[in-house]
Order: sequence, then structure tokens, then C-alpha cells
Amino acid sequence: MDRIRIAIAVAALTVLTVGASAMTGSTGGEVGAATLPRAAGGSFNFVSMAQTPTGKGYWLAASGGKVEAFGDAVFHGDLSGSTLNAPIVGIAATVDGGGYWLLGRDGGVFTFGDAPFFGSTGNIVLNKPVVGMAPTPDGLGYRFVASDGGVFSYGDAQFFGSTGSKVLNKPVVGMATTPTGNGYYLVASDGGIFAFGDATFQGSKGGAHLNRPVVGMSIDPVTGGYWFVAADGGIFSFNAPFLGSAGGVVLNQAIVAMASTPTGQGYRFVAHDGGIFTYGDAGYLGSGV
Repeated sequence: MDRIRIAIAVAALTVLTVGASAMTGSTGGEVGAATLPRAAGGSFNFVSMAQTPTGKGYWLAASGGKVEAFGDAVFHGDLSGSTLNAPIVGIAATVDGGGYWLLGRDGGVFTFGDAPFFGSTGNIVLNKPVVGMAPTPDGLGYRFVASDGGVFSYGDAQFFGSTGSKVLNKPVVGMATTPTGNGYYLVASDGGIFAFGDATFQGSKGGAHLNRPVVGMSIDPVTGGYWFVAADGGIFSFNAPFLGSAGGVVLNQAIVAMASTPTGQGYRFVAHDGGIFTYGDAGYLGSGV
């Protein structure tokens, strides 16, 4: 199918992470009570990361709701010891870093610190599970995306289109918001990219052979380009500088998410076991291993 989707103006709904954002080499709803899942080796099963506004800190989120903070990131609470209706799939920070949202696979949203609640799909039967979220630049809204490309928007986050009604070659695995907040990208596991609103298509890996599937993306805040990260730590850059990757390194666990620094000159990614890989001006500040 066509790998490019040009912006369409419509109106509807979402939240992100990206799980919702990558790096040169250091490693480093409703609740009730449960045991947090762990990855091989006994570590928590981390699924997402978010960084502070300064780029000098970051949070890691595990599927069971645990959050760990590093650098200038402040811990504002988590869902440890809670029974969740669905696993956590994403974390996103507020504009001032004074809070964060956790996103469940069912679209349930949990707020901590100064993160406001704008809505969720926690009580809605979805066609496909939610995979990531992204707040708007002013922090007064958020979107999230499901694996079929369905987009859900809340607060001041406008809906500009989705792939929810289309047959995709591979599932969507993440999303990223443009610097203006008036557009967003969806990325599929084969590296296909779909652009909506003021998001402009700048290249993709759709149709190319990948060693491992793409698991996340991040926007370059300077050029407006973007990076994809694959499960093996491979980085694909489009109108964004390539600063290194872990594509040739034997990893203990697969990479699950990435985040770029505010300068556009660095990125980090996190593995399932909490291992952190840093590149450019993204400093290593600790890991969940």
C-alpha cells in the first residue's frame, strides 16, 4: 500500500509516548494489587521513556506501572502494587516536568504530579490496543494511537486524521507530535510513516528490509525531521542528524522506546530490561537494570 499519508483535516481524539522519541553509546482507568511483570534476568519490564524539559533527566515506565526517575527527573508516584485492567504502554511528561501521564494498553490514563486528566478510552471497547501517546506542546491536551492507526485526542489536541479505517501492511507502534502541536506522525513497525496536519513526510523505511522491527520515533526539534529506532537499536534518520546506534551491538534485551534532547543533537533509547543507550549530547544518568 501507499506508504505516505498526506495530512487530512477531520476531528476526533488520542494520547502518546512513545513511546513516544533516540542516541552514542552508554548503557547503562482503575487500580487495585499485583506483582509487576519482569523481563528476563529479574529486571522490570520497561516499555517507555520520557525526558525532562532540560534533557538532563528522564523517566522509565514499566508495563506493571512502575516508574523510575534519573537525573533532574523528579519521581511523582506510580502504580506499583496496583492491579491494572491493562498493562502500561507509555509515559509522557508535562511541559514543566512537574508531572507525567501513564497510558494503559486499553487507553486508560493515569496522572501524577501536575499532569491534568483530559479523558481516556479506558471504558471503551477498542478495535485494537493503544500503543503510545503524545501531549500537545502547551500541555493542555494529548493524543494516543492504537496499533491500527486509530487516533484519539483530548483537551486542546485536535484530530487531523488516522489510518484506523485502512488496511496496514504492519501495525502502528508509535506517534510523535509536531513542534506546533498542529500535526502528528504515526510510525509502523516496518518503518512506514503516516503524516497528518502540519506534519510533513520526510522519508520512511516502508518497503525496505529491516533486521528488526521499528519500535518508536522522535522528532528533531531543530530541523523538524525525525528518527526511528528499531528493536536492535538501529537508528534511521530523516532530515535529522545520525549520532550513532546500537545496531551492531549484541543487546541483552530489545529496545522499546527513544527520546531526543531539546537541542536536536542527542538521543537516548531504553531496552526492556531498563538498559539506557545515549548518543550525542544525551548524557547517561542511570538505568533501570
